[in-house]
Amino acid sequence: MKHNIAIPEEKFDEIFASKLRFVNLIDEDFDGYKDLAEGDKKALKYLVRAAKIMNEVSLEQDNPMNRALKKELEQEAVNSSHAAKALRLFNCFNGAAGHNGIDQDPIEIFEDVKLLPGKNFYPQDLSPEEFHNILKGMLKSGQAENVKNILSARTMVRRDGKGGLKSIDYTEYFKDEFSRIANELELAAHYSTNNEFNEYLGWQAQALLQNNEDMDMLADKHWAVLQDTPLEFTISRENYDDEITGTVLEDSELKALLEEANITPIAKDMLGARVGIINKKGTDLLLTFKEQMKNLASLMPYSDKYQQTIASGDQLKQTMVDVDLVALCGDFAQCRGGITTAENLPNDDKLSVKMGGGRRNVYHRQVRMSHDPERDKRLLNALVSEGLHQYYDHDSDHIFVIGHENGHSLGPDSSYKDALGNYRHIMEENKADVVSVVMMPEYVKSGVISEDMLKKIYVTWIIRCFSKAKPIESHRVGDLIHFNYLLEHGVIWFNSENKMELDFAKLPKVLEELLAETIDIQLSRSPLKAKEWIDKYTKWEDLQIYVADMLQKLGIKNYIEIKAHF
Repeated sequence: MKHNIAIPEEKFDEIFASKLRFVNLIDEDFDGYKDLAEGDKKALKYLVRAAKIMNEVSLEQDNPMNRALKKELEQEAVNSSHAAKALRLFNCFNGAAGHNGIDQDPIEIFEDVKLLPGKNFYPQDLSPEEFHNILKGMLKSGQAENVKNILSARTMVRRDGKGGLKSIDYTEYFKDEFSRIANELELAAHYSTNNEFNEYLGWQAQALLQNNEDMDMLADKHWAVLQDTPLEFTISRENYDDEITGTVLEDSELKALLEEANITPIAKDMLGARVGIINKKGTDLLLTFKEQMKNLASLMPYSDKYQQTIASGDQLKQTMVDVDLVALCGDFAQCRGGITTAENLPNDDKLSVKMGGGRRNVYHRQVRMSHDPERDKRLLNALVSEGLHQYYDHDSDHIFVIGHENGHSLGPDSSYKDALGNYRHIMEENKADVVSVVMMPEYVKSGVISEDMLKKIYVTWIIRCFSKAKPIESHRVGDLIHFNYLLEHGVIWFNSENKMELDFAKLPKVLEELLAETIDIQLSRSPLKAKEWIDKYTKWEDLQIYVADMLQKLGIKNYIEIKAHF
């Protein structure tokens, strides 16, 4: 091979034997597929083709060498078991490197290919310091529009050959791939039986062909109102992966220049594609939670200090669907220590939301069905007092996730969140978690869940916050914050047998305080304030280490393989 594999073959064997869990997507024998109209079955095939092309885009965004490395591994895997195993891990990460949820350093499959903080959005050799200095020079020389494009969510950034930087819009950089995707979407719309879904596909195809944010807005608006359709197709745009753009707010001089030029830096979107079939029974459950959204908005801390985007008059701008998955590609398939169980889009920075459009929550049935109940039992016996075992319930975790995704639609808008720079995602994921548990009593009042289910949600969520290693990823950093906050405020403690106890009576008030502190930090627009608060509640001491060590001894399947059949 041109590139040496850095991981010994026996290490791959260890990973695949004991550390790998599977997410098994549906196949043609699935009842929901059999029940589709023939036209929708045909449309589904074209949607899967579109998703697979989007995977090529994501590979390119992640690392400039990914696509060539994958092709090289596929060729070598025919005659080399070592290369075949490397390819298998490559497909788990959907790239040449990734975090595994345990080790602080990334797992890198090749000796000479690193996990890049700026991914391939930025030049590989561009440091944050050089980036800041180039932007300051551009702003001082009257190039504000160029800087705005460089700091846009939808551009790849390259050196201009003159010591500066230039931006290339996604529709130009990925012109060939986007054209092919658009063609598949138009073919799917020809066969699909649902007019609203077909109209969305048409708008989405056009958005891929034009360097025009208004087209993205129109596609997003049509997607966000879909509720009663047989099929699901999403092009996701999430910006968790870019670790470079947010650093500009940590340079005080550059931050001031950006504010003077009225430029808000937005991290780069990593693209993904999801294909599925709507599960009507699961969707009906979601809709029972939708009815409380306007009430929850009014109960948010400091709700008089910002504009809620969730509702306009009597209209609630939120749709929700439960989906049986056919394909997860691109960003969705980057299983690097975790996998998405649900998603609330479009994000606040998208023009459709800023222009009054709604949001859509999509839940992934096959992902949440992939848990290990035997390990759950071992965890409870090792770390939780016996009196709390009755309240651990995997189904309640789905209810918590519903609350979490709804929580993203509540609270301050993107102008506050984005101002926190590289801390925005930690604060937002923390907020969504806490909104979920704070607001659950409202669902008891409305009869959606029982008091017993409320206790199950509380206990299952807190156990969910046990860290299996010092966390890096935003959601897991939020878990550590919650764990430490509840410890400090006496809601949870570990008894003489090192097993967790819980004071149910104290929990609601402390959670309300945690949510208020979170919203206050978002409203502050201060990265420094966010950093100080995160640092305070992410301590990693003897107890946290004990819990993590125990979880690892129990066995952790922290690598994920998606099994697709279409």
